[in-house]
Amino acid sequence: MHTQPLHAGAMASHELGDGYASGVSWGAVFAGAAAAAALSFILLILGTGLGLSSVSPYQYNATPLGSAAVAWIAFVQLAASGIGGYMAGRLRVKWASVHGDEVHFRDTAHGLLAWAVATLITVAVLAGGVRAVLSGAIDSGAAVANAAAPAIARDAGRGSTYFADMMLRSPNGDAATDAQRNEINRILITDLPSGKISAEDRGYLAQLIAKRTGLTQDEAAQRVDLVYAQAAQAANDAKAKAMAAAEEARKAAAHSALWMFVALLLGAFVASAFATLGGRNRDHARVIVRTTI
Repeated sequence: MHTQPLHAGAMASHELGDGYASGVSWGAVFAGAAAAAALSFILLILGTGLGLSSVSPYQYNATPLGSAAVAWIAFVQLAASGIGGYMAGRLRVKWASVHGDEVHFRDTAHGLLAWAVATLITVAVLAGGVRAVLSGAIDSGAAVANAAAPAIARDAGRGSTYFADMMLRSPNGDAATDAQRNEINRILITDLPSGKISAEDRGYLAQLIAKRTGLTQDEAAQRVDLVYAQAAQAANDAKAKAMAAAEEARKAAAHSALWMFVALLLGAFVASAFATLGGRNRDHARVIVRTTI
């Protein structure tokens, strides 16, 4: 009488010697990771279609994640990590001569490895890494620095000519030339960061205004002071708005990153737990043998 197991591979590690064989079944790990990554991608697309999340959770969002998006991300992690971890545990090689505690540890490690590989794959495919999550907080500093100059410094052809036109406004309505506007713009842009117009620039601008408008030197100097004060106020307002926007972006990035951390941590735990469950089911599965005469 001869007995032939239908699942001959079930005793592979026993034949090789579990004490010398690798404790990691990388085939099972990558299989579970592939399943988790694919399911995560599918669920993200479904969430976008249902309006639960307009972008990938691995990409930076300018606004904090809403409650629906947070719940969906948590569900994606639970479902994908659970399936991937279970497959990693169920498909791994059976360790016939390994202590039960060691088996439990290895199964947990398989689930964690499957989750880690799936997370790296998903992040690499969808976003390009942690930089995408934190880019808003990183780049917001540049927005604050650029906001120190008012709108007149950023667009010389549109709103930047407003303060120059105010200085050069003449009683007869003659329009100023572009050369005159550009010269005054350059002077204002140079003096605005210091918060005070230099005496030399003030005197020069007063001369230009007096020559063009017929005002006295003192009246022209008063116009220079008035227009400069308005330009400085506009610069301060622009800077304050940029700083407020940067702070909002920083808070949004921190909020999103925090919830992503919680969701990923939850996914790691679920993957490990389900890998243990899958490994237990794998070990306790009955081996059906066929008897032949």
